[in-house]
Amino acid sequence: MDEPAAESDPLKILIADDSDSDRVILKTLLRHLGHHVLDAANGREAVALFRSGEPDIVLLDALMPAMDGMEAAREIKRLAGERMVPLIFITSLSEAEDLARCLEAGGDGFLSKPYNRVMIDAKINAFNRMRLMHQALSDQRDLMHERNRQLLEEQHVARRVFDNVAHTGCLDSPNIRYHASPLSVFSGDVLFASPRPAGGMLVFTGDFTGHGLPAAIGAMPVAETFYGMASKGFDGSDILREINQKLVRILPKDMFCCGAMVEADFGLNQLKVWNGGLPDGWLVRSSAASYSLPSRHLPLGILNADQFNAEMETIRTLPGDRLLLMTDGVLECSNEEGHLFGERGVRLAVEGVTSGRHPFDALMSGIRRFTGRQKFGDDLTLCCLEMVDHAGLTAMPEGAEPSTLAGPTEWKCVYEIRERTLGEFSPLPLLLHICMEVPGLRRKSGEIYTLLSELYNNALEHGVLELPSEWKYTPEGFDRYYFERALRLSGVSGHYIRFSFHHEPMQWGGRLRVVCEDSGQGFDFQNHAVLQSTEMEQSGPRYAGRGLILLKRLAESIRFHEQGSRVEIVYDWYF
Repeated sequence: MDEPAAESDPLKILIADDSDSDRVILKTLLRHLGHHVLDAANGREAVALFRSGEPDIVLLDALMPAMDGMEAAREIKRLAGERMVPLIFITSLSEAEDLARCLEAGGDGFLSKPYNRVMIDAKINAFNRMRLMHQALSDQRDLMHERNRQLLEEQHVARRVFDNVAHTGCLDSPNIRYHASPLSVFSGDVLFASPRPAGGMLVFTGDFTGHGLPAAIGAMPVAETFYGMASKGFDGSDILREINQKLVRILPKDMFCCGAMVEADFGLNQLKVWNGGLPDGWLVRSSAASYSLPSRHLPLGILNADQFNAEMETIRTLPGDRLLLMTDGVLECSNEEGHLFGERGVRLAVEGVTSGRHPFDALMSGIRRFTGRQKFGDDLTLCCLEMVDHAGLTAMPEGAEPSTLAGPTEWKCVYEIRERTLGEFSPLPLLLHICMEVPGLRRKSGEIYTLLSELYNNALEHGVLELPSEWKYTPEGFDRYYFERALRLSGVSGHYIRFSFHHEPMQWGGRLRVVCEDSGQGFDFQNHAVLQSTEMEQSGPRYAGRGLILLKRLAESIRFHEQGSRVEIVYDWYF
């Protein structure tokens, strides 16, 4: 890059005067002052020399033949473009109207004849300072424009990298509607959605303090943790704990992430919700009044692991119920008078939803009417999740988590979980990870997780805890079931659940044998299967799981031993 010119540097000066004697005098004075001089006898020559010589300053006689000074000045200014070239008229004119015409033609000042060496030097120095200042400002402007272009390009590259990290998301599912800025991650907002291996969906909405690169840096590990753990079968509470611990470790003390986690189970018609610092979520019922879900927790990245509470609120739903989540950009939308949309605007839009109107459309329309011609902010993120009566809607796609690593083809493994750990830890993600070491099984993660989940929950709830499945068939029994489940888990003692795995390669692919044993007294598995089959055929809301019916559909075979406390399944997979 060229060094900036200094005030003391010699200048290239163009002079134009039809008087030979005046031109020689002026040229001599300027050369004695240390400047380089180009001289012309008329306006046409002056324009030609300006085009070829690119002088720094022009001294121009107002009255010349061929092309007068006024016309030459206009042409010179046009050729100069954005470059500032001070143009000083040399004139003996004294009438105000004549002098005004010189300024209108593009002149910046005047020099009177006869010439005065001191005045010429002072004028040239003054206009040179003005020229250098203009050049410095122009250079700074160009530098800022280039830097802004680079930043935008870097943001788009970073966004592509971020999207690759979050590529397994299901935001395009038909039961999700959302609005987010294309570069929302740089405004601090994030929105993730992932199918769960056994069906259902996890949705996370977040809003980091700050904007730009710091917010994007915080969003990357959150995205990787969310999608990585969701694909392995971890529930929302486990993912929240991991995200919080990671943010506490990497974020500065004055930075955190307001967030909301939603765990949707379409088979159970159930939502689990955790809100830490975001605006109220809204559950818009299909057949009842809507109500808000306020924040009950501190944001992520503030509390240490032993202080952090990841307990999620459980809500029973019906197909057609819709959950709205938003960042504070929705509340901070302003109109032309500077008034904020606020919680009142959200409430009016949600409570005014008419039959057949989607709450997402109602809220977005309300914001647009309120803001008028004002543009939405970059940090406005809104998501609407609809509960659907479609168990397969969010099934994990085959090959969602490809791997180039080779894995074992024939192996055995025994894993046992005991005592209080039964109430504190879910072994399902670990068990799924063990099975996923087999390359062929990686494409079947959803089915494998479903099998393991049903085996474990059946052993825990009906074997160890001895809970009757019939309780879950009514709304009242549903509440009783999960209240009693939590109570019995808190006092479990002397019990275990043991998994034994054996995988062997087959000509067509492979065979996985899984044996699940528990220390309970067993249960009436034949009657249990009949009850579940009946429940699966009922219309209306279902509060019970799919249980043994799913095991029979997915597995090659299923056998019960020891009054149901030992279950053995065979799962075949094909190339």
